[in-house]
Amino acid sequence: MGSTVRAIDYRVNAAQRLAHLFEVTLTIPEPAATQQLSLPVWIPGSYLVREFAKHLQQLQAEQDGQTLAIEQRDKCNWLVTCSPDRPLPLRYQVYAIDNSVRTAWLDAQRGFFNGTSLCLRVHGQETAPHRLTLSPQGLPRDWQAATALTPIRASANGFGSYLAADYDELVDSPVMLGHFWSGSFVADGVPHRFVVDGATPAFDGERLLADTRRICETAIRFWHGKGKKQRAPQANYLFMLTAVDNGYGGLEHRNSTALICKRVDLPRHDQPVQLKAQDGYTTLLGLISHEYFHTWNVKRLRPVEFTRYDYGGENYTALLWFFEGFTSYYDDLLLRRAGLIDDATYLTLLAKTITQVLQTPGRRLQSVAKASWDAWIKYYRPDENTANATVSYYTKGALVALCLDLSLRQSGRASLDAVMRALWQRCQGGPMREDDLREVLQTLSGESFDQRLAEWVHGTAELPLEALLTQHGVRWQAAAASLTERLGLSMVDTNGVQLKSVWRESAAEQAGLAAGDEWLGIEVGQGKAAQAWRLNKLDELPLYLGTATQFKALVARDRRLLTLPLTLPSGQGGIELAVQDAARISSWLDESQPRIAK
Repeated sequence: MGSTVRAIDYRVNAAQRLAHLFEVTLTIPEPAATQQLSLPVWIPGSYLVREFAKHLQQLQAEQDGQTLAIEQRDKCNWLVTCSPDRPLPLRYQVYAIDNSVRTAWLDAQRGFFNGTSLCLRVHGQETAPHRLTLSPQGLPRDWQAATALTPIRASANGFGSYLAADYDELVDSPVMLGHFWSGSFVADGVPHRFVVDGATPAFDGERLLADTRRICETAIRFWHGKGKKQRAPQANYLFMLTAVDNGYGGLEHRNSTALICKRVDLPRHDQPVQLKAQDGYTTLLGLISHEYFHTWNVKRLRPVEFTRYDYGGENYTALLWFFEGFTSYYDDLLLRRAGLIDDATYLTLLAKTITQVLQTPGRRLQSVAKASWDAWIKYYRPDENTANATVSYYTKGALVALCLDLSLRQSGRASLDAVMRALWQRCQGGPMREDDLREVLQTLSGESFDQRLAEWVHGTAELPLEALLTQHGVRWQAAAASLTERLGLSMVDTNGVQLKSVWRESAAEQAGLAAGDEWLGIEVGQGKAAQAWRLNKLDELPLYLGTATQFKALVARDRRLLTLPLTLPSGQGGIELAVQDAARISSWLDESQPRIAK
């Protein structure tokens, strides 16, 4: 960076890691006479107002040794009156103890932060260059720093100065600090780095690199083909993974992603090569695939409402079913195309998604477009009634993508793969409207998809999943129902039998069971033949019922003891998918373009 560039400058120090405090010095070279500052209330990719300002403390400003008055206008906005002809330095601290990919964490072992949690926005100068300096002061000598920002002057261990083109790029580039494992690879000419914190000695880093490279190459070729006429939009890419005892999640960024997984889900040297759907490592690879696909789908090709982010409040869009749902469709499909899972494993994962949607009563009440719009108040704030009133734009959105893909392939004219690439070209890797999707679908297929989108996306009609999958060589069959499925409830993961939710129109609801109930026991039989049994876990129910299906549930609610008559129905569980016609399935799973139907 040349000396004439007047960048907004942030210096971050993590020396107070035992107090979980990041110390930030913000210097504004050319402030306004009345300079407004704010901290975002949300982070793009996670659609909930999280109020990051609640962790900001000790905000101070001075010029020429004189402390300046700071006026707080509301929960996240401040005004500083200063001299505009000289730099304005500000200092503050941020408390960081949220172990997620969305905010910030700092302790004796490691650090992590997103710019939305640490970096005040300088109003009126958001498009100016922004410089971030990571200080090693007070940290152990073996600590490292990693970020996807462009280094200006950084040491071999990553501490030093980095440049962002503007505020958006600054806060879209998270930082990891600590003593972590690091490896790298090149995928279709793009350098990639993977850093992992919290791994055990059994961790197989080389396998993680090799498998992730296959995912990246498959994704790049999905979007840009096998030739070199087009190149991936990212010049480099950084994966940041934190392994913990119990956790899962990811958040996408333009040139990086932050991930969290269970420590036991990392690949190990003694692990079999062939992955199964239930393997934790399969789940991790699906997360990696999902977040990497977002490099194109939502970080570049994105809702028109996200052309410029408003960091001060909710940013509404009805298209999360496309950007999150379609990404969810392709995450496991690209694992299959990368050769990391086989057909049977892929179909098992797909069956799990279908079962989740079919066991969500709320799919009959809320459209997936409305679920996208309501994400700010519903998806990230689940309660005992969530399954009855809402549907996930992730899971149902993925099934909408499946239905569109199989419908297009059925005609032999196009595929959803071709639609995604055409949208990328049409929107030039930028803002998109639903009308763009409608027009591309019609152009490539030669027919209108408006009615199907009205029913599948904006309505609550059941998706034609069984018919479409059967036509593509998949055997569809009902799975045996579990006790919770037969009763229509979910349990709190704790000792005893405590109800988390009761599904609409279920046997549990008809009996009068409610979320929060503690199910103490059952009474079976009539009169002198009646027997009462204590329940320690729901799996004991068949033991005490025998062949009976009618009984009384003994329940504690608000310290009252209730006796509720209950009938255990036969019920249907989820669904199972299996290979019926390998050749027909192959034409869908292996190829980006359909074979012409005969």
